[in-house]
Amino acid sequence: MKKTSRRVFLAASVKAALFSAYASGSSIMSGPTPWSNWSGGQTCRPAGRHDITDEGELRKILRSSSGQIRPVGSSHSFSPLIPTDGHLIVVDQLNQIRSYDQKAMTVTLGAGARLGDLGAQLDTIGQGMINLPDIDRQTIAGAMATGTHGTGVTLPALSSMIIGLRLVTPNGNVLNIDTSDMEMLHAARVNVGALGIVTEVTIQNRESYKLKKREWAAPTEDILDSFADLTNNHRHFEIFPLVYSDYSLALSMDETNDPIGKAVTEPSDDASIAESLGLTANPTPAERRKLSNITASRIQPSESVDVSYKLLSNLRNSRFNEMEYSVPVEAGADCLREILKTIYDKKIDVVFPLEYRYVKADQDWLSMAYGDHPHATISIHRTASEDFAPYFDIIEPIFWKYAGRPHWGKIHSLKHKELVKLYPRYRDFMELRKSLDPSGRLLNAHLRTLFNA
Repeated sequence: MKKTSRRVFLAASVKAALFSAYASGSSIMSGPTPWSNWSGGQTCRPAGRHDITDEGELRKILRSSSGQIRPVGSSHSFSPLIPTDGHLIVVDQLNQIRSYDQKAMTVTLGAGARLGDLGAQLDTIGQGMINLPDIDRQTIAGAMATGTHGTGVTLPALSSMIIGLRLVTPNGNVLNIDTSDMEMLHAARVNVGALGIVTEVTIQNRESYKLKKREWAAPTEDILDSFADLTNNHRHFEIFPLVYSDYSLALSMDETNDPIGKAVTEPSDDASIAESLGLTANPTPAERRKLSNITASRIQPSESVDVSYKLLSNLRNSRFNEMEYSVPVEAGADCLREILKTIYDKKIDVVFPLEYRYVKADQDWLSMAYGDHPHATISIHRTASEDFAPYFDIIEPIFWKYAGRPHWGKIHSLKHKELVKLYPRYRDFMELRKSLDPSGRLLNAHLRTLFNA
């Protein structure tokens, strides 16, 4: 029986997706200019687009204009944070490293710097980011603003690594926010673009380092029984539960001094693997489970060593839409089990694996891991060519049952009434938002539902 790698299995499991990117253009474009996010699920025709090259230019635009404004970076958010019929403020060109401190292991850079570009740049100066999210298409400011996180029970969201930022308010004033005022910093980090436009951030890094990544398949229940030990014994540990299967793909990463390289045996016939996952027309859940278990049991463990930034994030060629919630860590396994059972019982036609991991607690007001205890996060996905609503609408109430908090950059349906109960500092954030943007210039239709404005 042929062995299967995780890479090939996932490639065979996920269908091809459609993508529509927002139009590029000159620094200032007038008239309705189409915009779309990374997945193509969010679109709008803003009145204008402003590609900002420096902070002074931004301040002039804010002071000389009126009406709604929304900041945008890589357009990777799946939720409707950006769509507006007003003006888009694009920070992509604010992407240079401006200074760094090798002794303190910090770097100051423009808000539009892409995470996917930053790793190599930092490595040249001997620095590495403490953690990175699973996908690195985002800008640093966008990842911070949405509470984007990586994996690791001892590692908080990326926002916690931001020790300073410059925020331009809608009236064109500049706020320098840093660790001298931790209350303000905790408020301004995860800001969903509702406090102002971030132009610059300072990141707390560490020395450049290597990781050893291991991947394997195992029965989901076996992994869940030992999940606490696995998360405590590895710097990073997460699983990708396979729908219509008793298996999960497991991934661990740990620091190492081993030489860079890979140890993996690739299958010789990818076509046969894909064919085995094609299933028959209208297969029963039992048929899908049987075939998925057979295929999962053939997955060959793999191991690789590389510089941290090359392993922490994955290249995703297929576009998708995503919903992600965090739940208290003690409720994580039960929430995951209920989601998998619901998919099976309701015969939901989905092949995309789930994602399950732990994140360290933090004190950022709108962080999905706010508090004193770690949170478990669970993600569900639908390829961009498919209608995600029927699937997400069934699963989302399960997250609510376990006091789930939504990832701001991903699809959810919660509004102010529910959110204020989930975040102890939510009202404080609302008051701060109103004081910095009393006329609501930064609020689009979605944000108005979040903040009852």
